[in-house]
Amino acid sequence: MRDTGKVQKFHLPASDDDIPLLLGIASSAPDYRLSLNLNKKLGISLKSIYPVEFRDEKDDEYRFSRFSDSESHTAYGLQLVSNRFGKYYLLSKLKNIDFLILIPGTTDEPDREKIIADIRETDSVTGVFSIDIKSLKDKNLKHLF
Repeated sequence: MRDTGKVQKFHLPASDDDIPLLLGIASSAPDYRLSLNLNKKLGISLKSIYPVEFRDEKDDEYRFSRFSDSESHTAYGLQLVSNRFGKYYLLSKLKNIDFLILIPGTTDEPDREKIIADIRETDSVTGVFSIDIKSLKDKNLKHLF
């Protein structure tokens, strides 16, 4: 039996609220040390979770460490992701960035500036940069989300 009903399409509008805040961090500290320093400075609880893993077209495997604070700050859900795996980069266009911080959801300008200022004051952080996700063109960006 064939169903002759029409297919309905629904369009879900995407807003800027759906785009996470992406920050880049320059730091020579290892990932676990940076996560501990951020925990102290920001009053959060970053914990190691499953890494960002993928294979490229040559079947080489890449694994970038990831820490998350989704349990204590559900509004923020901070994630700290390493941008380096040996001599390889998760986002190759950002080779000067050692770590990425993802903050999903809405973050207004005062909150964003406070977060950036607090991270800048963290031990072992040399620099913090706000990264515009819309203008960033990198094939590996999809692995962050």
